[in-house]
Amino acid sequence: MAMIDNKTQKSKPTKPKSSPSKLFLITLILTLIVLVFIFSSNNDDFTNWVSFSPPKTLHNLINPNTQMMKKVHTLNDNYLYWGNRIDCPGKHCDSCEGLGHQESSLRCALEEAMFLKRTFVMPSRMCINPIHNKKGILHHSSNANQEEGWTASSCSMESLYDIELISETVPVILDNSKMWHRVMSTSMKLEAQGIAHVAGVSRVDLKEDSHYNNLLLINRTASPLSWFMECKDRKNRSAIMLPYSFLPSMAASKLRDAADKIKVQLGDYDAIHVRRGDKIKTRKDRFGVARSLHPHLDRDTRAEFILRRIAKWVPPGRTLFIASNERTPGFFSPLAVRYRMAYSSNYSEILDPVIENNYQLFMIERLIMMGAKTFIRTFKEDDTDLALTDDSKKNTKVWKIPVYTMEDGEST
Repeated sequence: MAMIDNKTQKSKPTKPKSSPSKLFLITLILTLIVLVFIFSSNNDDFTNWVSFSPPKTLHNLINPNTQMMKKVHTLNDNYLYWGNRIDCPGKHCDSCEGLGHQESSLRCALEEAMFLKRTFVMPSRMCINPIHNKKGILHHSSNANQEEGWTASSCSMESLYDIELISETVPVILDNSKMWHRVMSTSMKLEAQGIAHVAGVSRVDLKEDSHYNNLLLINRTASPLSWFMECKDRKNRSAIMLPYSFLPSMAASKLRDAADKIKVQLGDYDAIHVRRGDKIKTRKDRFGVARSLHPHLDRDTRAEFILRRIAKWVPPGRTLFIASNERTPGFFSPLAVRYRMAYSSNYSEILDPVIENNYQLFMIERLIMMGAKTFIRTFKEDDTDLALTDDSKKNTKVWKIPVYTMEDGEST
């Protein structure tokens, strides 16, 4: 391309001509800029739509309009405290229940904080039941009686849950935080104006009684049976503020990352959760006859019966991820005649650097199961759930003789 001669350029100036189409385009752009400014000042949804948003992660889906900004707690907030350990004081203080039981209690406390619009003071640690903390569940030990266990009797809440993520729905501080110590010291100085110790008071009364409204701290003594007994009206669907899936989806970021890596390797898959272990235990009556609280469970969670049950839900050839507390090697191998089997033990290179106890392992497994195309539970949580057994998950306290064969007229 020839270079333009500057002298020629100066000696023959040309007057630029305005093109009508260019003027229209400039006017249109200026109009759009003004409209964007007006709408973005008055409409958050419009702002979100025109902005460049990050990929839809679990965090964004839970609260897409909230930025990843840590909430700053102050003495202007109101706080709710249930105790320094889940289900304490109460009958489970010494025994320490499993993860599911403790999560039900924790979810109940979070619901009350949400209902009262208070910040919940969460225990900084969760006890670990040694029955549910055997390494063999991950590494498939061949000797369950001499199986090595994780040594920890408790773990930090932050190793299980993303506290900041929970706080986007229910504001939370931990009971080992500096803020909690400030709240305690301030409430004691204020005495009756700063703190109320309550027991046997419903959440509705706490909300409607003006005496409690502006108190810095409510120190609740929950039911000695279990914290979740304070939410015993959960059958009333309108009373449920947090779904069963809330805490499982609030797993710590390192657990979510591990689950995501495994899900990528699994590809398109289905999943089943097979609860055996403590749920299939029996005891003998005064006549020496073995009885069970879940009379069909031992049968329904055996491989041959699982094959019958899931045939209508999972086509042959699918990848089937199994999460189970069954420790017998090869127990689910018969399922391999129809499906490509996968277990958490197949992904030890991902899990070993992350897992410190079986609560963490199960939380990762739950995230994997939640990502399956078809997920089959052991017991139904809701009427729409697919489940391996028709036995009730709830403890009916009725001990029955176990059934190991298909009964007449019983559906598969």
